[in-house]
Parts: sequence; structure tokens; C-alpha cells
Amino acid sequence: MKFGVPLGLLHPAAWKDVAVAADELGFESVWLPEHLVFAAGLSLAAYPGGADPGIKPTTPLFDAPACLCWLAALTSRVKLGTAVYLLGLRHPFVSARAFATLDVLSAGRAICGVGAGWYRGEWQAAGVPFADRGARLDEAIEVVRRLWNEPLVAHTGAFYTFPEVAFEPKPVQRRLPVLAGGESPAALRRAARCDGWISMPHTIESIKPRLDLLEAGVPVTAHAYELGSPDEVAAWAALGVERLIVRPWTRGRDAVSRLTAFAADYGVTSSSGS
Repeated sequence: MKFGVPLGLLHPAAWKDVAVAADELGFESVWLPEHLVFAAGLSLAAYPGGADPGIKPTTPLFDAPACLCWLAALTSRVKLGTAVYLLGLRHPFVSARAFATLDVLSAGRAICGVGAGWYRGEWQAAGVPFADRGARLDEAIEVVRRLWNEPLVAHTGAFYTFPEVAFEPKPVQRRLPVLAGGESPAALRRAARCDGWISMPHTIESIKPRLDLLEAGVPVTAHAYELGSPDEVAAWAALGVERLIVRPWTRGRDAVSRLTAFAADYGVTSSSGS
């Protein structure tokens, strides 16, 4: 099992120490969420996770790929992912450039976790129709894939149209992983077309209905904040989960010490996080 570490609910001042500790202890990946903007009248009523996501209008927002580039310079092995990035909210040129830059600067450690988004106010503020977000995301994924792999790209689509362009540098990874987030049937179908599915926080029991809808063989990354003991890992693996994003701390000040204890308890080593 691969183990990832979520940085999003930590104070940004802790990101450096936690990412460096994760890298040194042998955790496979670290993850940042992202939003572009919050409207002043932020409502969490429609949050699909079923709980308060810990954000408010004054929550500081940082550019996730940029922060991961910073963390890339401080680490040497741990992979650097977004959980999740609103790919459809920007022009694909912007997103493709951000993740290609991250992959080059990290020597091939980028993971592009994407989602359609749940917060209508963000899309309205950016002047992008919220109702189109799924279709826009699908087209954006197609475009960034081509930009990362083809020497020259021209595109005519429902949301993006541009003449032939060159895009360099290409990512270091021959196929930069794109993981699709979201819990809806459409999101799960999207995951089957990408390089895997990344879930919202789940227990073993709560994730099973989603996995029943997911195409067999799709790699699964699960947020498992309530992981009870090392004995539970085998049950997750039996469901087809290949990566668990864990949060063994309850207070941010304890994050490094709790990661250290988790690594010892769960057999995480510098040679296991691959």
C-alpha cells in the first residue's frame, strides 16, 4: 500500500516541515487541495463531503502547483499531487504549463488530481458557467494530454479552440498521471478514462458503494482519515485501493510526530514509498 499525506487542512506554515518529514520517512506522496477564489458569502451547504471542509471566505488560498514546486525543491523522492485541481476553471494552456513545470522541476514527481468542483460561487465569480463544468473538464483533460505529448497541437472544441501551437518543455514523465476526483457516476466514468480515481474522505464501508460503480481495474486513491489500525490496510487493498491518504494527527502541531509514529506502526520506510 502507498501512503499519502494531506497538507490542505494544516496551516501553510507547517507544509514545509510536514512535506520534508513525509519525504524522509518514506511516505509516497503529499497532496494539496486548491480553489481559485471564494465569494464573500461562502455557503458550505452543497459541500459533497458531508461535513464542514474547514474553509471560510477569509481562508488563505495559494496556487497549488506553485507551492508544490517549492516543496519539490525541499524534497527528493515524495510525489507531489493535487487533490483536487479545478482544471476546467482555467484555460488548458495555464494548467498544462503549471503541471509540466512542476514535473520538470521535481524530476518527474507530479500527480495531477482534478475535479469538476462543487462550489458554484467560484465559477460564477470567474465568469465560467457552473453547469458546464463536467464537460469543460473532460475537454480540458484532452487538451492538456495533447499538449504534454504532441509536438504541435491545434484544437477545435466546444469550450476551447486554438490554432497550432508548440508546447515545451514536456513533462519528464512519459504519462503524467491524471487522477479524477468526484463521487458522482459521471466522475467515476471520468476516472476510468484517466489514470485513476481519487476519493473524498471515506471509511471502508462508505467507499464500497462508490467502488461498486467504478469500472473494474481503475486504480483507486482513497482519503482514509479514520484509519483504525495496520490490520485495516489489507481490507482496503482487497477492495482495490492502491493508495491511502492518511491524517494520523488531530492537531497540526503534532503532525510530524504523529507521521513518525504512523510510519513505525504501519511499516512505512524510505524504500516502501514508491
